[in-house]
Amino acid sequence: MRLVLQLVARLFLVVILCLGAATIWATIDAHRSVDRATAASAERVSVALEALYWRELTLRSNRMREQLLPVPEWRTIETMGLISPGICVRLEPAGAFEKPLCGQSKGIGQAPPRWFAATVQTLLGDHAAFVRPISARAANAGSVSAAADPNAAIALAWQHILDNIHVALLMAVAIALLASLAIAHTLAPAQQIVAALQRMARGQYSTSLPRFRSMELAMIGQAVGDLGDRLARSMEERAALTRRLLEIRSDERRALARELHDEFGQNLTAILAFANTIEATSAREKARSEVAQDARMISQATHRIMACLRDTLNRLRHPPAEELGLEACLVDLVDSWRSRNATQPVIQLDLKGDLADVRGAVAATAYRVAQECLTNSLRHSSARVIVLRIERRTGAENALLVHVEDDGGGDAAKLAGSPGFGLTGIRERVAALGGSLSIADANRGVSVAATIPLAA
Repeated sequence: MRLVLQLVARLFLVVILCLGAATIWATIDAHRSVDRATAASAERVSVALEALYWRELTLRSNRMREQLLPVPEWRTIETMGLISPGICVRLEPAGAFEKPLCGQSKGIGQAPPRWFAATVQTLLGDHAAFVRPISARAANAGSVSAAADPNAAIALAWQHILDNIHVALLMAVAIALLASLAIAHTLAPAQQIVAALQRMARGQYSTSLPRFRSMELAMIGQAVGDLGDRLARSMEERAALTRRLLEIRSDERRALARELHDEFGQNLTAILAFANTIEATSAREKARSEVAQDARMISQATHRIMACLRDTLNRLRHPPAEELGLEACLVDLVDSWRSRNATQPVIQLDLKGDLADVRGAVAATAYRVAQECLTNSLRHSSARVIVLRIERRTGAENALLVHVEDDGGGDAAKLAGSPGFGLTGIRERVAALGGSLSIADANRGVSVAATIPLAA
């Protein structure tokens, strides 16, 4: 799962938790707001009735104070306006047939669900009643008692919660969307870092990254750049070391070729001369035919050893591709194999692009790859057709592709893991020039492809 989606999912989880906490707080606050409204209604009505009480007492001084209760004309519209919706107020002591005076309770909100009313009743309990004296100086003036209507209180609380939750929900959605955009914008440079790492995996180690505003991303980008620089230096040092090892190996091969030519060649020539002399002498002196026959067998064995030696010398010495050019040497290589194998397999040579100016180390490496792959196909498989394709790719790639494919069966994975010196050598040669070698299964056999940069 992408990091942006993980952060957005966690953000939405936090928003949902906050929204749940806001709902609980709004429920508690709604319950308390009814108590506050009840206390405020009792206070306002007591203050209004105190003024009414003292006015009546002044105007009707000939009456007993006890006869002023309940205060005349207290159930007025003005008094009704002092009572909050859903709150009922009554005078204490109450007169005969005296009913509470309640504020407007119709249309204060939609009926709440039963589960909400039951939950609030269970967790928060009933609303308290508030009593306020009409006059602190006249205790016998009575008091005002205010209590909330249970049904109206639940409806008010539900409406209060809906109002708060709607606002909180809109804020939560807006915060989540804006925070998601901010997270996506903040993590956008991570795609550039991933792309740089992917280029490094493909061998492009010198990868420059822009300066990021975030300190953490800037540190990661700097670390990736430093890693790329170190890998580039390491690969350059490795390539230089590999080239040096190949040069040493080439010198050793040339020295070995000289030793084989000088020592073995001369000795084999001497053996052949002695064998011919023995055969000729035996023929002149009419000696036993067994001696002449043995001499001829020695001559034949010597010729076979000399042919094998010439083939070994051809493989040991530097390919002529370094001096004569790649195309001519490949044609000569294929012709030599065709002359040795007149019937099967069929060797097809496919040249694409201009190979005239491909010389030096690139030409020598391409020749060695083709030579080794043809040798493996001819000696270690029952191939009927071998295709050797050399393609020069221009443009941004600017590389030489050497592709050898046969239909002789074989296992690409087994071949790739082979400890033989042949594939190891060409793999090192290609790597020394900054190229790559791949071995894969073909339709009926094995395919070997080498990509060699021409700028090497």
